[in-house]
Amino acid sequence: MAASKVIVCGVGLIGGSFALAIKQYFAGRREKSALAGRQDVRIVGMGRTRAPLEQALQLGVIDEIATDWANALRGADLVLLGMPVGQMLPVMQAMAPHLEPHTIVTDGGSTKSDVVAVARTAFGEKIGQFVPGHPIAGAEKSGVSAARADLYVGRRVVLTSLPENSPEAVKTIRTVWEICGARVSELLPEDHDRVFAAVSHLPHLLAFALVHDLAIRDNADQLFGFAASGFRDFTRIASSHPEMWRDICLANRNALLKELDAYMVELLRTRVLLASADSTGLEVMFDTARTRRDAWLKSLLPVGE
Repeated sequence: MAASKVIVCGVGLIGGSFALAIKQYFAGRREKSALAGRQDVRIVGMGRTRAPLEQALQLGVIDEIATDWANALRGADLVLLGMPVGQMLPVMQAMAPHLEPHTIVTDGGSTKSDVVAVARTAFGEKIGQFVPGHPIAGAEKSGVSAARADLYVGRRVVLTSLPENSPEAVKTIRTVWEICGARVSELLPEDHDRVFAAVSHLPHLLAFALVHDLAIRDNADQLFGFAASGFRDFTRIASSHPEMWRDICLANRNALLKELDAYMVELLRTRVLLASADSTGLEVMFDTARTRRDAWLKSLLPVGE
């Protein structure tokens, strides 16, 4: 019975959940003993520090720990790079000399243009083996202890495939994410970064900024003492990983600055409505926002619900 070897570099929420989903899928196939051509999978973990890898091994997220790319990539079918985008270049440079021709590499980075640029630098002629991706399935908690096998079920994964990618390589990555339960879409890298600057990166930046503003005030304890569900819901994503979001904001800063500028104009417009006690204007703005958000939420429901 053939076995697939999958390398997960960065066994946190994203990488750990990917590993668990793959292991769960293959475990289900083994239970169907009559299924022809079934396979096993072996998950190998890599990372900057040993402790998270030991924890991942203890939790059963990975099957073994690798300490160098030469051994890790020997016979590997797939590599998922799950580290923050700011760490991609040195990791890619370290693995490139040992990358076997059949091995396909993908990533879980939240920005794509910068990742593609460093991948071209690191992989050179092997760039066709790298299929960039972005699972839209983060959570405010990070680390392997937060990983779960169903994280990607019903969630969207965006692939930003390259001209050098073979159709077979793209199909492989698409299939792997579908195995995890995800809905796969494709965008150009620059379109991806523009879209997610608006709907992901800006909301995180605003949540961090609001909590920081209150945290440094003299009466911070009083403010947080009275904060309730509205504040909790609005600021939930301010509990996200600081290093990861630092890297994302800097990597996509040009698109993010445009969105931030547009939002500042909207805030000024809102301030004018409030300062002038324009009840009609405020209500129209609130109603437009609620209607569009409710329609979006409805679109997320499964058909028939």
